[in-house]
Amino acid sequence: MNFSNAIDASWLSRPSTQIAPDLIGCTLVRQMPDGMTFRGLIVETEAYEPNDPAMHAYRRRTNRNQIMFGAAGRAYVYQIYGFYHCLNVVTDQDGVPSAVLLRALELTPIPDWIDPEREPKPHRVAAGPGKLCLALKIDVSLSTTVLQPGQPLWLEHRTPQFQEQFDRGQLALTQTTRIGLTKGVDLPWRWYLSSSSAVSKREKRGPSNGY
Repeated sequence: MNFSNAIDASWLSRPSTQIAPDLIGCTLVRQMPDGMTFRGLIVETEAYEPNDPAMHAYRRRTNRNQIMFGAAGRAYVYQIYGFYHCLNVVTDQDGVPSAVLLRALELTPIPDWIDPEREPKPHRVAAGPGKLCLALKIDVSLSTTVLQPGQPLWLEHRTPQFQEQFDRGQLALTQTTRIGLTKGVDLPWRWYLSSSSAVSKREKRGPSNGY
């Protein structure tokens, strides 16, 4: 297996507001304990920065959020609503709490444990952070995982084909406000691939390139 396209920690050692749009079109890889791998095109992200009232590390450092203060390139997974999980990529410099939430993937192939009766639309299997983690069996046991090949999770750069289409304007990003928050609601720190049908929620005002 060729891992030359894997994203390393140095690439992620930038502010989350730079990383979040750059991750659109990249790939999340989930390697299961039996060695089987699933790949999902990242089509929606949200950034969380220092001094952001919506960020888990806004008030103080805790056992739960301490991973966000560490070096870039690790997974931060937390539970919501007592059942669902959310996967974040730790970004920026060591000591700076910062992360990008992965909100949606175009997942191929669809894992065989997905019940087609409960999710009859394959393109919506990972359309949302909780659905994404359910589809790939990601939970808090994977928090602090180093995102590199050979681990349960890693990231890969955009393919040359995707980048070429993006550079030609055949693919575009929409930038808008984040979803499901009570604080920091006006910050335009969510990005998604405008043409993707796997996006969790689309901007009603229509697409606008976030670059």
